[in-house]
Amino acid sequence: MNNKAALSIFDKLYNKYSGNMGKMLVHTGVIGWILSSAAQICAIMFNDKIPKKQKMFLIPQETADAIINIISFYAVTRTFCGVAQQLGKTGKWIHPIVKDFLTKNNLAKKIGTKGFDIGKLNLPKDVKNTYSWFSQGLEVAGTTLGAILSCNVITPVVRNLYASWRQKDNIAKMNSPEAKCNPLYDSKECCLAKRNNVAKQPISYSGSLKI
Repeated sequence: MNNKAALSIFDKLYNKYSGNMGKMLVHTGVIGWILSSAAQICAIMFNDKIPKKQKMFLIPQETADAIINIISFYAVTRTFCGVAQQLGKTGKWIHPIVKDFLTKNNLAKKIGTKGFDIGKLNLPKDVKNTYSWFSQGLEVAGTTLGAILSCNVITPVVRNLYASWRQKDNIAKMNSPEAKCNPLYDSKECCLAKRNNVAKQPISYSGSLKI
């Protein structure tokens, strides 16, 4: 990649995120989750100390956890970022300097109303700068709060619920007559013995037909 191409990419990234720090934090957070999850899955795949049968169980489990983590993080942080963004745009949370300017220009009644967008007004440079950093600060704060709730509260709860459901499902399958053997932990001899025991169990019949 030449220098001009690299500069072009950086220019596009700057133009995309320079006025939206909250969005940048959301996207970089998602990228971080994707990379860490991929690293965890690859570590299992290329670990020679883990048996292949266990890998067949662990890899899908880690993939499911990664999907839950990424979706939960993006959904929660993006929602909090969007709410903070709307609070700043409509003026429900507003800097005193910006509020004074709007009041002096007979726009006080519109502050905090639905559809009102302070950023679209023709603001003086100093007022516009104040509004810009204040609104971006709200977005960053909202995104940070969403990330904390997602990583420490919501995601662990959702992941534990999924793990509990998966555990019950696996136990039910292991306890079923046709799946008494657990290939992840039982040897071939143990599996054969379990299957033979199931086959030797008497079969009960119900109804009018009797044997």
